[in-house]
Amino acid sequence: MPLTQWWKTFGDAELNALIERAVLTNYDLKAAEARLRGARALRGAVLADFLPTIGAGASYTTARRSQNASTTPMQLLNSDTYQAGFDASWEIDVFGGKRRSLQAATADMQAVEEDVHGVEISLLAEVARNYVDYRGTQRRLVSARQNLKAQQETVDITQLRSDKGLASELEVAQARTLLASTKSQIPVLETALKLSSHRLSVLLGQEPGALELELAGDVPIPGTPPEVPVGLPADLLRRRPDVRRSERQLAGANARIGVLTAELFPKFYLIGAAGYQSLEADTLIEPASKFWSAGPSARWRLLEYPRLKALINAQTAQQEQLLAQFNQTVLLALEDVENALVAYAKERERCQTLREGVVSSRRSVALSNELYLKGVGDFLNVLLDQRTLFQAEDALIQSERAVTENLVALYKALGGGWETTELAN
Repeated sequence: MPLTQWWKTFGDAELNALIERAVLTNYDLKAAEARLRGARALRGAVLADFLPTIGAGASYTTARRSQNASTTPMQLLNSDTYQAGFDASWEIDVFGGKRRSLQAATADMQAVEEDVHGVEISLLAEVARNYVDYRGTQRRLVSARQNLKAQQETVDITQLRSDKGLASELEVAQARTLLASTKSQIPVLETALKLSSHRLSVLLGQEPGALELELAGDVPIPGTPPEVPVGLPADLLRRRPDVRRSERQLAGANARIGVLTAELFPKFYLIGAAGYQSLEADTLIEPASKFWSAGPSARWRLLEYPRLKALINAQTAQQEQLLAQFNQTVLLALEDVENALVAYAKERERCQTLREGVVSSRRSVALSNELYLKGVGDFLNVLLDQRTLFQAEDALIQSERAVTENLVALYKALGGGWETTELAN
């Protein structure tokens, strides 16, 4: 099933390029595609079983008969025999055993196809999530450095005022404490940035750190589209590769019951052989040396009924197990989608609230600084407002990142996106 290009809704050219490269270079996806080629080859082998079996052979034998066992005086005691020819056998699929074998092999191949589809969806979601995480951490680092610069200016101003006797040493120490606290966050963010870069590089089949120069620069977090679907038909769950794989595994198990059931009945064959046989090599390829035989054949495994019945019962139990797993997979898929929808919607609400809080916090910092410089404000208010602003901006950036990551998770939960005309703000 072709993927909906959901990642393009974020409008980020770098993300688009990374995903296109990941599809071509990721080693997990290459391994999954190799497994699919193997499954297709196995199905081809089962399909070839519908054709007649034809063999060719040639032989030469020399023999000596017992003189005491000879019944006629003229019978040769020493003889050479030359033979060359073909033999063929074709099973007539009367009770459908071969057809059910092909159904089982086809279902197995389709289950592996869904595995590949699942690996691809997971890969694209991982690339998008790690890219968003990288850009979010990048924005947090920029915000921390901006706050660090503002807090350094506060320390300088406070130190200058203290030198003039307008501020106490306590105020200087408090300003330096806040500065040190903010500065301590930067190595943590730089580490997280490196880790995200390394993960993206490996997802693209490159050594860790290969994308650092490419990802450098002050780039915003990919934004979510203004409209997202809210009416999601339940049949869209059929896009999920885990649901489709489970259904194919169930179909394969059901077909194997048919394969074993066909073994309870007779098998019918058409067999034949033709060639040349002679006691002399120079007369082998002559009309008089021709021989042939043809006719029907039947085989019935009558004494194996108890064993075959036991195998059928075991396969039936396997089919019932896969049926239960299929039902559970559908329920888990529904839960996954509902959780992703709730997480995305609620995080958007939280992000809007945080955005309003950042606007208020910036206004509060400006007012507290103005009052302090005029000598009518408390320096503790300045420090508290600066700390609050840093925390609010950091929380907003993390929320913006979470909104985008939750939308990626929703795309993944729906099996790689959706197509629907039912949209809402």
